[in-house]
Amino acid sequence: MSPARNDIQALVSAIREEVTGEAGQILADARTQAESIRRQAQTQADAEREAILQRARQEAEALREHTAAAARLEAQTLKLKRREQLLERAFAEARQQLASAPQWPDYEQIAYRLVRETVERLGAAEVVVRVDEETRRVLSDEALAELGEELGVRLRDGEPLTRSSGAVVETPDGHRRYDNTLETRLARMREILRTPVYHILMGETI
Repeated sequence: MSPARNDIQALVSAIREEVTGEAGQILADARTQAESIRRQAQTQADAEREAILQRARQEAEALREHTAAAARLEAQTLKLKRREQLLERAFAEARQQLASAPQWPDYEQIAYRLVRETVERLGAAEVVVRVDEETRRVLSDEALAELGEELGVRLRDGEPLTRSSGAVVETPDGHRRYDNTLETRLARMREILRTPVYHILMGETI
């Protein structure tokens, strides 16, 4: 082989070695960069996955709290509904029992007190007293006359009540009126009696 050819061959070999070395370095650098990118992508993916899981846990907890709150609200609503049903039943039965009030042994005294209280509350010099027929039968004319004299009020009989037991007193012109029937008294006392009646119905100590 001639010297020139040898020199060329040596140059080619040197270039090949240099190219091979550079290619290896490029490949190594590419692998390093690829591994760095992979690690970064994995880190980002892990962070995103953890963020998604955290959001999912928070949403699940919020859903559980909402479900529990809804269940508590529904239970409370049912409890209040049942309470109202019990109270309504109790007051309905009480109203029914009031219909038999004129048969109570002490109803004469009760009727007299109802009329007296009603006249006093109205505070007029002349009043019309309206009672149901059974109440009127237990109130003597003498008792009403004595009541009028005692209170300084002229008492006049009015039209009998047809749906209630007790007394309604009004002025002759009808402008002022006071209802003191047993049914109306029960209605007025309802709000005050609600809580103690409910405790009694539930067997609780007041």
